[in-house]
Amino acid sequence: QVQLVESGGGLVQPGGSLRLSCAASGTIISNYVMGWYRQAPGKQRDLVARISGGGSTNYVDSVKGRFTISRDNAKNTVYLQMNSLKPEDTAVYYCNAPSGSGVVFGSWGQGTQVTVSS
Repeated sequence: QVQLVESGGGLVQPGGSLRLSCAASGTIISNYVMGWYRQAPGKQRDLVARISGGGSTNYVDSVKGRFTISRDNAKNTVYLQMNSLKPEDTAVYYCNAPSGSGVVFGSWGQGTQVTVSS
């Protein structure tokens, strides 16, 4: 059973920072491209950042320059450093392994709530 556990979310003021973690168990994720997704109420879940096994990264334009995805393969963990947070970043954040327009792991984690509000 593959399990993905997201943590690190919380309430932060606009302009603040958070660091999210995604801990994987049941599989070794070093072989996978990994990504962070977010979903706001009533909206679809969208990929916002991805990182290859070699460390190459990609971001959607809305977070580029503010978010940084990284990974620690020894800890089987992926991170998302979020700086200069905006209210529109408010969402539940999830991790998975993007593959084309879908994902590799069929079971999503519980996600971690990020709320940006003054």
